[in-house]
Amino acid sequence: MLPSLEILKALSDKNRTRVVAALWRFDELCACQITELLQVSGATASRHLGILQKAGLVDSRKEGRWVYYRLAKPAGSEPLFQWLEYSLGGAEELVADYLTLKKIVGITREELCRQQRGEACCPK
Repeated sequence: MLPSLEILKALSDKNRTRVVAALWRFDELCACQITELLQVSGATASRHLGILQKAGLVDSRKEGRWVYYRLAKPAGSEPLFQWLEYSLGGAEELVADYLTLKKIVGITREELCRQQRGEACCPK
């Protein structure tokens, strides 16, 4: 499939667009932070992130048990990102996501993991 079509299909889902918008404002987010933002299961967040990664919109890196995602702008996609920022930049839901993420990134990964999965995940 054409790369541009893959990108458009990836962005056609509201949650995936929210992830891309979150990564505009935060250089890098842990998968657990993205899961918390979307309020979905880890498997659902992982599926969304996989689609974004396949489309070339996000890159990931693993650090220990944590997986971090950052925006990857494929060659020639700059006009698309400019249009997205122009058309969605002030959307109420994305502004609310930004405020929510400011709180989420203030929580340690371990504490966030405990909140999501229980004490056995990251014992104190």
